[in-house]
Amino acid sequence: MRAGGAGIPAFYTPTGVGTVIEEGNFPIKLGSDGKSIVIGSEKRERKNFDGRDYILERSIKHDFALIKGWKADENGNVVFRKTARNFNTDAATSGKICIVEVEEIVPSGSLDPDHIHLPAVYVDRIVQGSNYEKRIEFRTTHTPGQKPVIPGKGD
Repeated sequence: MRAGGAGIPAFYTPTGVGTVIEEGNFPIKLGSDGKSIVIGSEKRERKNFDGRDYILERSIKHDFALIKGWKADENGNVVFRKTARNFNTDAATSGKICIVEVEEIVPSGSLDPDHIHLPAVYVDRIVQGSNYEKRIEFRTTHTPGQKPVIPGKGD
């Protein structure tokens, strides 16, 4: 996705050299019997660079990118939180149309430009979601004199 978003149609990688991926006919779609190959992968081109073998892999491009962000401004500049920064930017840039769902839409100019993870130029639509359940987050409070309660640790 990173290469596709950068406009690179294919790239060489050592991953997959000497495997069934390089040889081709890796099952993409199986027949109704669950064993016969209806659609198999293409054979990959192999090249040697500086004494190491690589195969040519096509980059990933897709029609729609459905992205979950934390906050966006009215122009479409998006800020992600925590692990959402891992692949959302690459997925957004490699899609023809990018739809971002955010928890909060703020006025244009209120986001610090240094904190924007996905510029508005990649965003086609913004949707403000609601009722987010954050099961991993726990509210912990402590009253002086009481034994602290740690979620998931029993009493």
